[in-house]
Amino acid sequence: MIGAKSGNYNLKNPADLNKIFEYVAPINGVLQGNYEPIVKLIAPTKIQIATFLGKYNPSEKMNLDFEIGVSNNDKNLFSSKDDSENKGLAGKLNFKQRLFSKKWTVDFFQNVQFIQKDFKTIERLFTIEFDRDWNLVNPLGNQSLFISGISFLLPQKSTFTYQFEKLDFSENFAGNRHVLIGNWKLRNLSFQNNTSYLNSDSNLYNSKFLRHQSQIRYHFKKNWIENSLRLEDNQQKIKITNQLSSISQKFKEYGFLVGRGDSTKVFVELGYLNRINDSLQSGFLKRVNQSNSYFIKSKIIQNEKSDLSVFINYRNLKFEDKNRPNEPSLNSRLLYNDRFLNQLIQISTAYENTSGAIAQQEFTYLEVDAGKGIYTWIDYNNNKIKELEEFEVAKFADQAKYVRLYLPNQVFLKTHQNKFSQSLTLSPILWQNRKGIKKILSYFYNQTSFLTERKVERNGSDFDFNPFSSNGKNLLGLNENFRNSLFYNRGKQKHSITYSYFSSKLKSLLSIGSQENKNQSHQLQYAHLYQKTWLFGFSGKTISSVLNSKNYGAKNYELNGFQLAPKLSYLFNKNASCDLFYEFQNKKNRIGDLETLSQSRFGTSFNYASEKQFTINGEFSLFENNFVGNEQSPVAYQMLEGLQPGKNLTWRLLVQKKLTDFLDINLNYEGRKSETSQTIHIGSVQLRAYF
Repeated sequence: MIGAKSGNYNLKNPADLNKIFEYVAPINGVLQGNYEPIVKLIAPTKIQIATFLGKYNPSEKMNLDFEIGVSNNDKNLFSSKDDSENKGLAGKLNFKQRLFSKKWTVDFFQNVQFIQKDFKTIERLFTIEFDRDWNLVNPLGNQSLFISGISFLLPQKSTFTYQFEKLDFSENFAGNRHVLIGNWKLRNLSFQNNTSYLNSDSNLYNSKFLRHQSQIRYHFKKNWIENSLRLEDNQQKIKITNQLSSISQKFKEYGFLVGRGDSTKVFVELGYLNRINDSLQSGFLKRVNQSNSYFIKSKIIQNEKSDLSVFINYRNLKFEDKNRPNEPSLNSRLLYNDRFLNQLIQISTAYENTSGAIAQQEFTYLEVDAGKGIYTWIDYNNNKIKELEEFEVAKFADQAKYVRLYLPNQVFLKTHQNKFSQSLTLSPILWQNRKGIKKILSYFYNQTSFLTERKVERNGSDFDFNPFSSNGKNLLGLNENFRNSLFYNRGKQKHSITYSYFSSKLKSLLSIGSQENKNQSHQLQYAHLYQKTWLFGFSGKTISSVLNSKNYGAKNYELNGFQLAPKLSYLFNKNASCDLFYEFQNKKNRIGDLETLSQSRFGTSFNYASEKQFTINGEFSLFENNFVGNEQSPVAYQMLEGLQPGKNLTWRLLVQKKLTDFLDINLNYEGRKSETSQTIHIGSVQLRAYF
């Protein structure tokens, strides 16, 4: 997808995995489609690198080092065409000479680099800004870079470096840069500077590019003030027309800030930035907008128990075009951690809000080898067409044959995002040696956590700071989780009890429509060890799960139910155990076809871990599924968790062995059988090496 009315094709059926595009004729020369076939097929490639390094120091004041590299880059392993261009050579020579060494030290340096056009590397050789620094547009030929300069150093006070750089590509580019870098400090005053000027010429363009960044700071007692200046003036002209090219731009940014405190501990910093942007308009550089930014950055509290930091940035972008309204944006973050009453209470709080944009997520599914994917395809309507709503998260490894791929998308919505998280821990264990009510409370431990993250469509200059408001009409995305766990005899096996409550909401914006999930559960777990050999456990939970898909009604469900699961374990020793367990589960769908499931599970499992780094564990289960409803439906797949109505058998075996300190092997086998299907066996071997 390349954007609305930017292509010649439209998607015929968005729900079909095998996407079919149909041609849409332009109307009066205006494109009517949203897609264009511009994706390239990529052939398998190979790249090999060999390097040789050397260093020579004829004296204490002279250093010389070099590096030579040879590459073999085959761009298409399926073809021998142009294989003569696979090999390339590159080299680098560095020279440094100390000219003066007293209070000041003065060094002369030179650097020469040569790269043949066919030389390729695995990692980049230059900084990510290299092409932009030199205004490079499709350079061709052998590359040579010469750098020469002189540096002055006054230890603990000042450094100044001037260097001249000359870059050439043998076929179409020549350019030179002057660079001045300096740091200067005198008592409480410090100054930093980084300035460069480029003059380049190629077969298509010539350009002049000035960049400057400087700041001056003055400290007095616990306070400081700072001024900063950043500017760029990049003018690249097309030789044929003598007009500025599209990369030409210009900006100037002035800043001022004041601060107080210790920047490594407790401090506060207030700042202001003014930026003016010029871009190409009707062939000339003209002012398009300017912005005023105000920010606060602080660490208000920092000690052994407490930590509080705040950051706020507000920007107002004003356009020269009177028809475009101002675009204000706000980004802030608050972090707070604290402990009270000798760590009886521990809290952690985080709040963030951001002005930005999110894309309407568009995706497809790619088939991979069984077991290497995440999703499975179920042809619910038997039309043999892989439709997006027919993919489910696979419950078994042999079904996991697809992965989800997110596609590039240029459809964005302006949003304001809020994120709030809170955790609270109560740990009365410090009262374990007390008496009375404090002694009783010392057996308990409680953890509470809450997270909410909302994305709301932003209209105009309004900001939404409330992370708890529903605002359903403008709500584009939501991730909300709440969990509370109350422990009795935590970490022990003496009438240990854990009660947990969990609630979650999730809403995502997709190109095929929004989708909402809600889950809620109460869970109770009990464990008790009898005579060091018998471990009795019991767990129970309620089930409440809701899915609401805007465009795929067949996937919607509202499940309610419960699960009971007693378990008895025999502990042979600390390395071996055997289990017998039973689970009963009941689920009902409150909407649609009102499906019901009554499931009983009987099983046994074992676990053994030797002192020689060998482990083995396995499990065998018998399921009895009494299901009422349409078996071939998305709701049935969720309720049955990939199994079939009636009797089902499942089993698994995992063997792990550490061969050496750096090598281990895993053998995994699992299988299943239902009344209506043949036995399915799944096996895998994994050899893992540590480097």
